[in-house]
Amino acid sequence: MSPDFDIASPGAAELFESLRAFGYDLPTAIADIIDNSITAKARNIWISLAWAGQNSRITIRDDGEGMTEDALLQAMRPGSLSPLAERAKNDLGRFGLGMKTASISQCRCLTVMTKTKTLPVAIRRWDLDYIASTGTGEWRLLKGAPLLDANDRSALDSQEQGTILFWDRLDRLVGNASSDDQVAQKHFRERADAVRDHLAMVFHRFLRGRNAIRLYINDRPIEPWDPFLEDCDAVAPLPSETLKIDGEAVEVKPFILPHHSKISTETHALAAGPRGWNAHQGFYIYRNRRLLVAGDWLGLGMQKEEHFKLARIRIDLPSSSDLLWQIDVKKSRARPPAALRKDLLRIARAARSQASSIYRHRGKVLQRKVGSNDVFLWNHVVRRGKTFYKINREHPIVRKVLDTASDKAPLRALIALVEQTVPAPLIVINNAETPDGLGRPFEDSSSDLKEAMAEVFRAMIEDGRERSDAARALLTMEPFNQYPELVAVFLEEHSNKETT
Repeated sequence: MSPDFDIASPGAAELFESLRAFGYDLPTAIADIIDNSITAKARNIWISLAWAGQNSRITIRDDGEGMTEDALLQAMRPGSLSPLAERAKNDLGRFGLGMKTASISQCRCLTVMTKTKTLPVAIRRWDLDYIASTGTGEWRLLKGAPLLDANDRSALDSQEQGTILFWDRLDRLVGNASSDDQVAQKHFRERADAVRDHLAMVFHRFLRGRNAIRLYINDRPIEPWDPFLEDCDAVAPLPSETLKIDGEAVEVKPFILPHHSKISTETHALAAGPRGWNAHQGFYIYRNRRLLVAGDWLGLGMQKEEHFKLARIRIDLPSSSDLLWQIDVKKSRARPPAALRKDLLRIARAARSQASSIYRHRGKVLQRKVGSNDVFLWNHVVRRGKTFYKINREHPIVRKVLDTASDKAPLRALIALVEQTVPAPLIVINNAETPDGLGRPFEDSSSDLKEAMAEVFRAMIEDGRERSDAARALLTMEPFNQYPELVAVFLEEHSNKETT
């Protein structure tokens, strides 16, 4: 006996509004459309962002294989292909949602026009406002030439084949702005720049080489941004490794980028990437050469620090690894399988150590250049054959605090109390029992170390020291002399601020 059941079809208007909340921004949405164009074997892709206030429009056109009427109808269906279905090796898709969800995340009216070499133009449209106005809950996919005016219908006339998407009613990007709203227009142009930078990064491996594709934004070609500077001789790639999981091979290759003194100013500025040097350290995950994650330590318990910023590690995944790596709909997030975390942690530590050594070496070079003039916070004093430890009142930060304190008596009392209660016997016992058990100063708080370094440096400058003399003192001062790589980064950043 067959079970009873109800047909619980989702309302089209309600589900479309829900699909708009997947979390796309404009760059990731357009990148998702480019995936479809590349899968369709496009050699050229043109993106246009045309400002006209509420009538602003975005179009994405390619010269790929195009679609038949039936193929377009299938492509316009939400969930047109299961994520469990086997895909071609060069397919950049994932859930069968990309073209629809990416588009409607930015616009309320999506029109697709396409043609193949042998068949005429086919046109379909999702209009969210029209669907809501019907009140039927039906999935009414509009079709036919009358949807577009003559000028729009001619957009593919110069091509044998291809597809063009029209994004109209850009409510998320434009809202109710008028065409003469200068603030809204400036924001629109800034988002266009963000799209250019994002596509240059995500598709950089497609934009170079013998079979390179060409991307254009507002008729200007997009140049690739290579996070690994593979054409630069000063880059130090580490040996690549092949990791296996569930019969799938994952290729991992670390790159240690050069110190800025080894490359030109232009190259260094370009290599910083859209979000800056510090943000772009870490793993770069690619699926079929398409970048998914750009600079992340993948939840391996590692923080982004200045002295690790030269470490970038490439991971290449096959498309069949989607589920294992938890790739999301937007193709902007991935998480490594538990079975690979140990190996990835090992590789990351080796790359970070190599990157840090560049700054450690740089710190030693700077130290040799500026000489040696140790400044200690603690003084060792011997009186009547007994040892005492006194806080050095001439230390820059101590003198600044003493000089600027409005009530000096409690401060002097606190310093005296600290001096007289140094737990020397306990320190001696602990060091004898566990000689390797004492932590380094600021070992568990690099942010506190950097803050202390900045305050001491500022105190020396305010005290009238020349910057070179302050740098000399900082490089040899305890505890900063234990972190030459951090001192080197701090001094370089401070120098850069002075010159900008």
